[in-house]
Amino acid sequence: MVSLKDKDIISIRELTREEIELILKEADNMLPIARGEVYSDILKGKILATLFFEPSTRTRMSFETAMQRLGGGVIGFSSKEGTSIMKGETLSDTIKVVEGYADIIVLRHPAEGSARLAAEVSSKPVINGGDGAGQHPTQTLLDLYTIKKELGEIESKKVVLLGDLKYGRTVHSLAYALAMFNAEIGLVSPPTLRMPEEIINDLKEMGAKIKEYSALKDAIKEADVLYVTRIQKERFPDPAEYMKVAGSYKIALKILKDAKENLIIMHPLPRVNEIDPSVDVTKHAKYFIQSFYGVPVRMALLKLVLVG
Repeated sequence: MVSLKDKDIISIRELTREEIELILKEADNMLPIARGEVYSDILKGKILATLFFEPSTRTRMSFETAMQRLGGGVIGFSSKEGTSIMKGETLSDTIKVVEGYADIIVLRHPAEGSARLAAEVSSKPVINGGDGAGQHPTQTLLDLYTIKKELGEIESKKVVLLGDLKYGRTVHSLAYALAMFNAEIGLVSPPTLRMPEEIINDLKEMGAKIKEYSALKDAIKEADVLYVTRIQKERFPDPAEYMKVAGSYKIALKILKDAKENLIIMHPLPRVNEIDPSVDVTKHAKYFIQSFYGVPVRMALLKLVLVG
């Protein structure tokens, strides 16, 4: 029997397809609770610690909402200012202290590998809320859930990933998950922001069908899902390199005229100028419901890890 009880959630690659399907199924059960239509206290007496060393709106607030919707409590911080980290405390020591206060920890940190380090030193389950340009497994889970809810299934769908494919942790995690579900993956990016070669090779070894496009207009004709990402200024070592690619692609109404009738447009948010607001009112726009789906998915994960 598949179980996630007491499991660390560090990388989507460490979850099996069966475990992912269990989370998505449990998320369906959580939907009415997430909407506030039904009350649950299944996590009453449990405490979630949210340790966010980087800015976050959706990930932090949806985890806190998820925990409170299930009757649990939340402690934590949303920046390192005002914490002992400013005095030089190591991440390991912070985790060892916090595990004494909480039953489960969600960590967001700018350093790749930080969540794995936290999991190694913590006796309590750790969930990776994003580590640098590395992994963001819960974002991937809510992305998969969005595709499933809006298109009926994930299997064999054509998903085009657009934008920053080099530094974007959301697309790295999502690409691996899509390969598990036999989805076709299209890649569109500026030449300097291509998907890393090692990830492309990994995906091909998993049997994924991958196609790189030089023009968005060619990719969008075949897409069931257009997954748009922000060009992330904060991930660029050189600001001049950022300026060369900023605004490379923008989704506007005219680009959608050749799209499939049921194309859905997703974005992990925040957006800057990648999607024109005029697109928001079209039936293709799913990025705000995608953000909401983070609540039932994270509720499912907290419940499965804490109580099984």
